[in-house]
Order: sequence, then structure tokens, then C-alpha cells
Amino acid sequence: MEIKKTYSISELAKEFDVTTRSIRFYEDQELLKPSRRGQTRIFSSKDRVRLKLILRGKRMGFSLAETKELFDLWDETLTGNEKQLLKMLTILENKRGQLEQQKNDIAQAEMEMDTAEARCREALAELQAKKRQQNKAKTEEPESVEQK
Repeated sequence: MEIKKTYSISELAKEFDVTTRSIRFYEDQELLKPSRRGQTRIFSSKDRVRLKLILRGKRMGFSLAETKELFDLWDETLTGNEKQLLKMLTILENKRGQLEQQKNDIAQAEMEMDTAEARCREALAELQAKKRQQNKAKTEEPESVEQK
């Protein structure tokens, strides 16, 4: 089976479940560099891989500027280099730190929600108990008046 060497914008959009507008935006940001045949964009296998990496980076929290910087470092050598790998490790370390902070923030928010929920349930139970007592007292009053 022969591997397809070029892709249309619609094919890439469908394959990666993104809009054609997003792909054009990535092109405007110089992350993708399709060739042109008239007004038609012709995406190469390299563009397809880059789109995949852009979307992966996006999921990991990379900014488009960070992704572009990595692409530019890669393009300098055609095979990547130590500078690119060190930059990637720095970005990953920073993203991991941000995720750890977010996890801690989420855990803290959950504890605060648990505490607020417990207090609300306790206050609600107290109000409902008072209401039951008041209703019980109201139903008992007429009987005690009649008994006198």
C-alpha cells in the first residue's frame, strides 16, 4: 500500500478533528508551510507531522510560540540538536511544574468544597430538625388546649 505524500486542508482537518480555520491559523503563525497550487494549499507529510505535534503540544499546555521555537530549532539542523532537546526538556519541566501546581490547587479546592458541603448539610439538618420540632409543637398545642 502506497503512503499518500500530500494532503488537502480538508483531509487534515478531518483526520485531526480540527477546523480548516485552525489549520490556516497555524499557517499564519508560520507553524505550517504548505505549498500552493493556485489558491489550493498542498500539505506535505512534514506538515501533517507538524500538525500532529502542534496538537500534541497544545494538549500538554505548550504555547504556539514554544512550539514554533522548537520547530525553528529543528529546522536549523534538519535532524534536531542538543539546543532543541535542552529547550524541550526545559519546557517539559516547566509544564510539569504547572500541572503539579494545578493538581495541588484542585486538591485544595476539593477540600474546601468538602468542608463547605459538610457545613451546609449540617446546617440544613439542624434547620430541618427545628422545623420538625416546630411542626410537632403546633400539632400538640391544640390537643393540650382542649385537654385543659
